[in-house]
Amino acid sequence: MEQLERIKDMERRMERAAKAVIRLSAALEDYEAVQGDIYALSEYYGSKEWKQDFADDEAGRLPADLKRGVLSEDAIWNLLSDAHELDNRLIKP
Repeated sequence: MEQLERIKDMERRMERAAKAVIRLSAALEDYEAVQGDIYALSEYYGSKEWKQDFADDEAGRLPADLKRGVLSEDAIWNLLSDAHELDNRLIKP
């Protein structure tokens, strides 16, 4: 009976690991696909253009219905920091 339990246990482990590998692979493909976006955001944040856009938003010169999360210092900083931490996790031996 011990042998059967061991095989069942290993089968459960394999199924769980296989699902995790598939999910992580899909997530990595998504992340790889947005690397250009992350680079563009990194270049934009703190640039002259971003500062002007931020100032125009503060002065009320942008449309009220314009999505402007990118002008939130915390939102863009947090995203770039999270991406950096993730990159470090991915290259960690």
